Amino acid sequence: MGLAEEIERVVGAAVAADAVPGAAWRVERDGEVARSAAGTHTPGRDDPVAPGTVFRIASVTKPVVAVAALALVEEGTLGLDDPVDPHLPELAGRRVLADPADPAAGTVPARRPITVRDLLTFRLGLGLDFTAPWPTPTVAALGEAGLPAGPPQPQAAPPPDEWLRRLASVPLAYQPGERWLYHTGASVLGVLVARAAGRPLPEVLAERVLTPLGMADTGFGVPDAARDRLGPHWTPPDDGGTRQVYDPADGQWAHPPAFPDGGDGLVSTVDDLSALARALLGGGGPVLRRDTVAAMTTEQAGPVDEEGGGWGLGLGVRREDEPGGRHAGSCGWDGGLGSSWWTDPVTGTTAVLLTNQMWSSPAPPALFGAFRAVAFGPR
Repeated sequence: MGLAEEIERVVGAAVAADAVPGAAWRVERDGEVARSAAGTHTPGRDDPVAPGTVFRIASVTKPVVAVAALALVEEGTLGLDDPVDPHLPELAGRRVLADPADPAAGTVPARRPITVRDLLTFRLGLGLDFTAPWPTPTVAALGEAGLPAGPPQPQAAPPPDEWLRRLASVPLAYQPGERWLYHTGASVLGVLVARAAGRPLPEVLAERVLTPLGMADTGFGVPDAARDRLGPHWTPPDDGGTRQVYDPADGQWAHPPAFPDGGDGLVSTVDDLSALARALLGGGGPVLRRDTVAAMTTEQAGPVDEEGGGWGLGLGVRREDEPGGRHAGSCGWDGGLGSSWWTDPVTGTTAVLLTNQMWSSPAPPALFGAFRAVAFGPR
């Protein structure tokens, strides 16, 4: 059985078992391209998902925006170890909780400024701590400031300047550089990229990443011409087997948001994400230099998950063989709305899987592991 048939068998079985309503994929390995789709936009209807379907990619946004940031580093607009204060003065002179679990213990001064590297490696001192009781004091404080944690809602956040003002009202949980905390660094990075370049993040992203790579269907909102390729997005089935619409086809991603979130705000397609994956696999051209890609895909913090994976500059990295068939040196990330992109330089494989259903737990769905086992496994 060839690669295309194996991928279709695995994903098709998941769709037939009602694990997800619909999915599209693109896997490239050994000169073979497996590109197809299964299922529907709406359960029970005859509205099939296609390879060109536009999906909400959630946290797979993070590596895309990181590439734009690193392009600014390459040209000298930003320095990896430079403080962010000149561009983000709201974050200067940070205070840090003396005890991250007890706001009543007071705060102490930050020992040093937050740097560009801190944002890329998620060590600025704010973010989601999956090892602590939920919500942590800083997550609760951000929610009270109007920045609640949870699945992405692009139309709910204020514009970048107000968003950052609210974020800056909350003390850091940890000293800069001390602890990996998920997500928030990517959102702040998007604000930094826009201010450093002097233009809105969508324009910078288009100039630095999307246009050079031909990623015409990737952005923070879906243009009118592509609206018919964006279907609804679904919650997992409840105990009675019923799904709810998380976001309708004309919902929060149908229009550009006030705050283009560098952490989870993009839509994209399997072809667009595969173009980025191929560029990084090939050394970064035409968007980054080879040495920048090497640094990006080298572990900077870790482990950051239960599988022992690490974090590079804006994306996940894996150093050892793991369940599911990912080999040493693979890089990529998954999104909680049902998206996955990983690249394995050992086998020269890129694999993108996009679905129209959000996760039911913090752990990736079983379909992701089955998909990777075929994409990266022995042949």
